[in-house]
Amino acid sequence: MSERPEPQPSAPEPVVDRESAYELLQRGHALSRRRHHAQAAIVLERAARMEPGKGSILEPLGRAYHHSGQFERARETFEALVELDPSGHWAHFALSESLRKLERLAEARTHLKLAMALSPRTELYRQAMARLDRIEGEARRDVQHRRGPEAA
Repeated sequence: MSERPEPQPSAPEPVVDRESAYELLQRGHALSRRRHHAQAAIVLERAARMEPGKGSILEPLGRAYHHSGQFERARETFEALVELDPSGHWAHFALSESLRKLERLAEARTHLKLAMALSPRTELYRQAMARLDRIEGEARRDVQHRRGPEAA
């Protein structure tokens, strides 16, 4: 009597995303428009895995991270966007805003200066620089206040 080998369990099939990167991108945009930024980030992460290094996906993904308070992830995403297109003024601006939220003010200033140099007429960037100046001024005053009047 010949023994038949036990049937081996087959390996699970990899999960196939049923939506294309374009469809995921569109869904991510729709979620962002409805201010569902955390959900948009999840959908856009899937699109980014399908199409790595695509600026058209990284930009809304970074925005979704930023608007959902995930500033470190936003920073990483905007850094990747700057690497893809170092002359992209908006990418430098977005990176500076994420760095500002992370209280990395010197780095934020560097990228904001780059954004302003690349697009000098953009009022949004001038306003952001004024805001950064105010924040840094307040931080200096706080430090001086803690040291006391004799340190001045």
